Amino acid sequence: MLAALTTGCQAAKSSGEGDGRLGGKAAASSSATTRPSGYGAVFLAADECSSFGTTSFTEVPCTSERAAALVVARYDGDVSGGPVCPATTDFVLHIGAQGSPGPGGDVAVPKGYACMRNLEPPHPGDPGGGGGPRTIVGDCVYGSGSGQVRETACDGSGQKKPQYKVVKAALKRASCPASTALYVQLGGPQPVGCARPV
Repeated sequence: MLAALTTGCQAAKSSGEGDGRLGGKAAASSSATTRPSGYGAVFLAADECSSFGTTSFTEVPCTSERAAALVVARYDGDVSGGPVCPATTDFVLHIGAQGSPGPGGDVAVPKGYACMRNLEPPHPGDPGGGGGPRTIVGDCVYGSGSGQVRETACDGSGQKKPQYKVVKAALKRASCPASTALYVQLGGPQPVGCARPV
């Protein structure tokens, strides 16, 4: 049994239950991940699928009726020091190591994380979708206090109405348009999100 946690991947400066300082967000919920025998040489490798459950995720063939999400990228190690998940990732599974390291031991599944995309809508990681582990161009946010923002659906269907929309990603604040009212930390090669009121 592997411990898994659905959280934000590289959600810049996030804290608490998805709060981000000038951007970033993370949806956190605990679950367990189990590996049935016979699927793939690497647990939840890229292009493999998982099922959803109330208490666990399992690796299943992508042709299975139980398949619910596709692994779009898989990395070993911690999210904090690893590569950023693709922009439209819907959620991230944190995978604990399984096996016995050291002499005579064999780590069957290394510690890592899988960047997941739902096989069917909704896709919270899409621009304006109101969720996902990354804030990207096209996303909307609202102020949650103390200089922090949280993402919400741009169409107003979320619990909070959008206040700002990220219209551009830039290397520096000086590269943002003059209409920018808020700078949102995005992470990645262009870490500054230029947001304007909606």
